[in-house]
Amino acid sequence: MKIADIINKDKPFISLEFFPPKDRGSWPSFFEVVDRLKVLNPLFASVTYGAGGGTQDNSLDIVKILKSEKGIEPLAHLTSVGADEGKIGSFLDSLSEAGVQNVLALRGDPPKNVEGFDFNKQSFKHASDLVTFIKNRHPELCVAVAGYPEAHVESPSIKEDFKWMKYKIEEGGDFIITQLFFDNRVYFDFVDRLSGMNINVPVIPGILPIMSLKSAKFILSLCGAAIPGKFLSSLEKAYEEGGDEAVYRLGIDYAKKQAKELLEKGVPGVHLYTLNKAEACLEIGHSLGF
Repeated sequence: MKIADIINKDKPFISLEFFPPKDRGSWPSFFEVVDRLKVLNPLFASVTYGAGGGTQDNSLDIVKILKSEKGIEPLAHLTSVGADEGKIGSFLDSLSEAGVQNVLALRGDPPKNVEGFDFNKQSFKHASDLVTFIKNRHPELCVAVAGYPEAHVESPSIKEDFKWMKYKIEEGGDFIITQLFFDNRVYFDFVDRLSGMNINVPVIPGILPIMSLKSAKFILSLCGAAIPGKFLSSLEKAYEEGGDEAVYRLGIDYAKKQAKELLEKGVPGVHLYTLNKAEACLEIGHSLGF
């Protein structure tokens, strides 16, 4: 089932992102989270992909289990880091053989343990190279791509970022999932700019529920998204007065409000970055009527 074919703009949905535990001994607790979140009836669930072999085998197996045993349509992440055509092709073939029809094509982050890593020396330098390869090798697959409402952290300019965004769609991207953001105006400006470039594929906003101040700052340092000053001040004040429990409460309430506003203004659905945590996502999902 291709995700692009089942997105219904008249019926809002929720989707989820999971990351595979590195230790397979943790799988029972991981799938317990998956089972709990099934009550939200997610349209699909994306599964992250470890760079350079980190959790790639785990990703593939979890994607297969979601599809065959859990009744959840999986979206398999695929990154170009440390990959060549043989590895990528084998992964795609395995997905196709398992009946998985959806892939999220990402460039990925440079590995921290490789000194002097250079994307220009790779077979796949950009996410667009992956999109082209996927569509050539498996044209039957539905390909999602990432969008950056606040521009990619490495992009030299917003104009350059939109140029590559357009190219990814022209090469075969079927829909867009955005990087996390905390100001909905940024998302709607992003969609308007895309529309002005005749890019009219679905753009699914990615929402990160903040569960602790430390983890939030770490994640933001990686992706370049900005927290509005007023919200950040509120988080820091909450931490001073009530620690991470108070931050958690404020963060979940903010995510609920943010997602509700997005849905009321007509987005096709919201994509929750779950961090493999059930309680927060259940609260957010239930508040939205899922």
